[in-house]
Amino acid sequence: MTSLKVWLGALAFLTLGHVANAQEKTVTVGGAPMYPSKNIVENAVNSKDHTTLVAAVKAAGLVETLSGPGPFTVFAPTNKAFDKLPKGTVETLLKPENKAMLTGVLTYHVVAGKMSAMDLMNKIKADGGKATLKTVAGGTLTAMQKGKKIELMDEKGGTATVTIADVNQSNGVIHVVDSVLLPK
Repeated sequence: MTSLKVWLGALAFLTLGHVANAQEKTVTVGGAPMYPSKNIVENAVNSKDHTTLVAAVKAAGLVETLSGPGPFTVFAPTNKAFDKLPKGTVETLLKPENKAMLTGVLTYHVVAGKMSAMDLMNKIKADGGKATLKTVAGGTLTAMQKGKKIELMDEKGGTATVTIADVNQSNGVIHVVDSVLLPK
């Protein structure tokens, strides 16, 4: 009888967990729902479109940081974005001896604070069509409006477009981008 009570209690707990998650407004990224109650890493590991980014975050030792309180705005490149890099680039960055370089590239995609797409659009308009964003890596990204989308330009002149905006997290927001942004 005790094991039945434990089993029923566990079932009730799991059911309530699903009900709570069902009430959250999720965005689907890479085939998986992204829950606002979960942090950046907890959500990103479920996206089939971000396996390269997750592997890079792990290799750079940034899991703890991006699981922390933040808040962070993350411009998250997809696997296809990483595929656009010259052949061998990702493999080279993932080598232990290149951890500092990998960390620099990844933190170049992170801005301190939570900036929604509306916040970014307002900043772009307020700054005369181009907004400068300071990255956690210490570099800058330039945000611009391109039609109804937000485009980011890195310090080398490369651009990325936000393809999925406002993926809210417990410790910030993710905006999915279609290219990897590179610091100087």
